[in-house]
Amino acid sequence: MNEHLGYKLRRARKLAGLTQEGLAERADVSVDVIRQLEQRRKGSARLPTLHALSKGLGVELTSLLGDPPGVPSNGEGDPPQMVALRRAIMPPLYAPVPEPTGVETLTVELLRAEIADAWTLYHDAEFGRLMEILPGVIADARQTASVGTSEERAGGQAALGKALQLGGHLSIRMGKTDLALSSLERAIAAADASSDPLLGPMIANSVAWAYQRQNRLDDAIAVALCAADRVKSTRFDDAEGVKVWGGLTMSAATSYARSRDYERADTMMRAAEREAVRVGKMPTSEDNRMVSVFSKSSVRIERVRLAVQFGHPEEALELAKGMRLSKDTPPSWRTWLLLDVARAHTDVGNAEGAVKALESLRRFAPTWMRHHTLAVSIVEELWDLPNRPTGLRPIAEFLGVAA
Repeated sequence: MNEHLGYKLRRARKLAGLTQEGLAERADVSVDVIRQLEQRRKGSARLPTLHALSKGLGVELTSLLGDPPGVPSNGEGDPPQMVALRRAIMPPLYAPVPEPTGVETLTVELLRAEIADAWTLYHDAEFGRLMEILPGVIADARQTASVGTSEERAGGQAALGKALQLGGHLSIRMGKTDLALSSLERAIAAADASSDPLLGPMIANSVAWAYQRQNRLDDAIAVALCAADRVKSTRFDDAEGVKVWGGLTMSAATSYARSRDYERADTMMRAAEREAVRVGKMPTSEDNRMVSVFSKSSVRIERVRLAVQFGHPEEALELAKGMRLSKDTPPSWRTWLLLDVARAHTDVGNAEGAVKALESLRRFAPTWMRHHTLAVSIVEELWDLPNRPTGLRPIAEFLGVAA
């Protein structure tokens, strides 16, 4: 699960029939970086570098990063929970919609509450529990979208779109990007059959994320910008519309940064931060769990992440200093912030600050931390220091790094 990045890189390079020099030329990455990674003198690399390496190797980014925080794969067949999720997303072809089995009629309002609760599980990184309930949620949504008046069916289609969007997100977390795109394609079809004009752009943001994971950065940028322009021209005068635009803009900025265009990414993130101030003053009527995550806190967290990924740790720490997260900031975003702060402290040589951030991360999201490649690589880097900082050993033992 915690295999060193250098082993994965060397194995992928050998399978591609490339020398270190050949990969360096194809990926436009310094051969010294490749050597340091393969010799385990470096425990990690910037995301733009990883994207360039995976593109040069002709593999998905996940081949180098390892399993996302969720259920790790082991080369065997899908577990029963994944089979059930796959069947819910892609039901048997030509099969009729099954008759409802429950006595109680599931209204659109109840279904939306059920889906909102499922999204909360996702943001809390409760992927195992979500895997168990999501197939039933999708089945409920598909059933609701097929019965009732035209207005009721349109509401059911909107709920189905959100359920399938969540199926796409969970599939990405499980490392199943093709299944994710199948789920998101069906989600967009449901959105087109609904009466919610913002649902399609929200799902487009998820599509852009799936493309990012597949190292299709140009496609990710194009999808996000196209959807953002659509929202800005139609729904830029209310909070829900600005939130969806903001999520799409941050997505495009992230892809630009991973394409090594940090200047453009930073310009877009600053524009998003200005709009986040404006949206904070607008009335909102929607359940925040069903709308794109966009606030002053979320934009600042993303700016910290981009600064870290592009090698500006001092800027990242300055951006993170004194941050007060809004109440609607999902737990998963808080975990990313702590991890990025730990990375930034490590990069500037402040091992004690890194350990402090890692201790907070362990208290806040221990399961997530144990599964995350970047957390492990930071601890490995700190563990190899000649003078290990106080408090590192318990964390290293927790992650299986300590000898």
